[in-house]
Amino acid sequence: MRLKPLPEAPTDLDAVADAQSAVPLVPGSENDCCARLMRREGHESRDVARTWLTFLRALELAEETDSGFKRTQREPTAENVRASFRERVFGASETLTVLREAEGPLAAEAVFDRLRDTVPGWERERRRQWVDHWTDRTERLLDWLVLLDLAEREEDGYVAG
Repeated sequence: MRLKPLPEAPTDLDAVADAQSAVPLVPGSENDCCARLMRREGHESRDVARTWLTFLRALELAEETDSGFKRTQREPTAENVRASFRERVFGASETLTVLREAEGPLAAEAVFDRLRDTVPGWERERRRQWVDHWTDRTERLLDWLVLLDLAEREEDGYVAG
């Protein structure tokens, strides 16, 4: 299963570790977990906290059980989450493939242009400004790829790492 929620990339993986530590060891409801993320990490809304909770699930740093959500024992290092990011975050592997197939650096807009056909039809119908939304999402994917050392940001754009 690939998950779509994707928060803004932080400046370092310490923020991911902090978010993971805000998820309880003993399963809690989504509301409880979001409240903890808001309180501990200062997220301004429940939507942002829920995005982080789902993203942590994608990275296999949190899991949903019959009793609620809990953190896993997996360490939030780049080495530990790279494969999960590529395989479980919607668009991550496709974005990395675009970079790998490019002959040089690509700007975020150029990466999106090459990914445009992968945007599901229901997502296109969901909002009027879907291109802007998915261009922003592509920029976030690229920032996460850089943070996880799967890509590099150069003066002219992004390249595979």
